[in-house]
Amino acid sequence: MHNNSKSEAYAAAGVDITAGYKSVELMKAHIARTKNAGCFDDLGGFGGCFGLPTGYDEPVLVSGTDGCGTKVKLAILMDKHDTIGIDAVAMCVNDIICCGAKPLFFLDYIACGKNIPEKIASIVSGVCEGCVQSGAALIGGETAEHPGMMPVEDYDLAGFAVGIVDKKKILDNKSVKVGDMVIALASSGVHSNGFSLVRKVFDIENCDLTAYKDELQGKTLGETLLTPTKIYVKSVLALLEQINVHAISHITGGGFYENIPRSLPKGYSVKVDKASLKILPIFDLIQKVGGITERDMFNTYNMGVGMSIVVAAEDTDKALEILKANGEDAYVIGSVIESDEGVIIE
Repeated sequence: MHNNSKSEAYAAAGVDITAGYKSVELMKAHIARTKNAGCFDDLGGFGGCFGLPTGYDEPVLVSGTDGCGTKVKLAILMDKHDTIGIDAVAMCVNDIICCGAKPLFFLDYIACGKNIPEKIASIVSGVCEGCVQSGAALIGGETAEHPGMMPVEDYDLAGFAVGIVDKKKILDNKSVKVGDMVIALASSGVHSNGFSLVRKVFDIENCDLTAYKDELQGKTLGETLLTPTKIYVKSVLALLEQINVHAISHITGGGFYENIPRSLPKGYSVKVDKASLKILPIFDLIQKVGGITERDMFNTYNMGVGMSIVVAAEDTDKALEILKANGEDAYVIGSVIESDEGVIIE
């Protein structure tokens, strides 16, 4: 795992093999935090092994892969690398929980211009934190040096998660019906989508990321934007144990208009009460500075809603109670109606 066992001749080509060994040693303590019941393989093998849990009638594996987009550039500019790994895990595990799957394990991939062991270990520490938050084990990964392809200070981070769900409990959209209520789970910020536009709006490469903005309630622009993606796994799993959830959407790239309809059957839409939304200050600032239309904002960003959950009207109060007991800022934002528009915000 994260092993650079290459020929010594690589040193002349700009690849530091000993740095690879050191980064593996530095990250071992972080990785140990993620071990769960399925782990039985030692760090450093050619493949990460994981024992599947028992108790499933028809176990189905659910996988998801993603990266952090150009949010990584912000981490590089701020020289703060210990949270971007949370984003990488979040983008994957928040997707597979939409099927009702419990995350089992995660693997990461880091491509960098130069392997600086402390920096790589810091990135992996964030990955491990994301794994701990989601109950997944980090069972493998790779750090690849790309000298001449990437500037020495640059890197990219991606990964994938595998989860498990009983076939009869897979969430599809067949149970969604008119009158169902839509519950929002508050986001922690911009999460990991729309950062190419964010970088353009604020001219990130040239602006002062340490500047405090009145609109951001005592936080700097940099720390607000770098706030890691919220991981909803444990609260949603708690909900699934007690409530017959009809559908779940992870609000990522494409915002409301592209993500919510993915969990709806044909001929159904969600009508969102705009006044009910708790839109975060960072989105108001992006819209104002960038001169972006409201529709484009809702078609790009989560606008303060990281995940939406559809439940029967009669289950709404209990669902809210469970989600709030598990630390979520959960509230009703709308309902399911008969329509082909997908999402109606008014």
